[in-house]
Amino acid sequence: MIQILSSEHREVRGVLFDMDGVVIDTEKLYTRFWMEAAADLGHPMTLTQALQMRSLGSIESQAKLDSFFGSGVLEYDVLRNRRIELMEAFIAEHGIEEKKGIRELLACLKEKGIPCAITSSSSIPLIRRHLGDLGLLDGFTALCSGKDVPRGKPAPDIYLHGAATLGIAPEDCLAIEDSPAGIEAAWRAGCMAVIVPDQDQPDGEVLSRSFARADSLLDVMELL
Repeated sequence: MIQILSSEHREVRGVLFDMDGVVIDTEKLYTRFWMEAAADLGHPMTLTQALQMRSLGSIESQAKLDSFFGSGVLEYDVLRNRRIELMEAFIAEHGIEEKKGIRELLACLKEKGIPCAITSSSSIPLIRRHLGDLGLLDGFTALCSGKDVPRGKPAPDIYLHGAATLGIAPEDCLAIEDSPAGIEAAWRAGCMAVIVPDQDQPDGEVLSRSFARADSLLDVMELL
């Protein structure tokens, strides 16, 4: 089901995709392994706290950890390295899965001639590896990483970068997200932000910044 939340529906000329939790079903792994890594380092993290780490850049992540545990108590780089170690071991054994509807949506975009880009906080090598493993890499016109812009989500930089890479005005792009930080970034960039809930349901603030709410990527095709 698709729920239109704004009357400002413009022609969609480009689509910008967050990756984790939108294109591939890895956000649940991030949540799990943020918690396990924090516990390993002696600072147990709750599920609610782990969900707040979604899509954030390194500076924003450190600020979030400081708010959880106190300033300087847990270093983001140390926690991140442990999370990567645990998560990579899991993926090496079990692999990753794609999100429902991604192949159908990419096929629809190709048929309509609408370009699309990944706009993820992950690095380009990681984006290429995950999409390549699933055979999805060729479905995207461009790959854009939050590592290549000054500020991470919830700043709008990655979505401005993605739209510029496609050569399309941000306001003419759908931006598909699953997290509050991602929706804020897309909204601040001026995109038509679409929330596709993954691990939890959007609150009123997220919905107020969203152009539409979709149950799955299959529903997003109704906006094209």
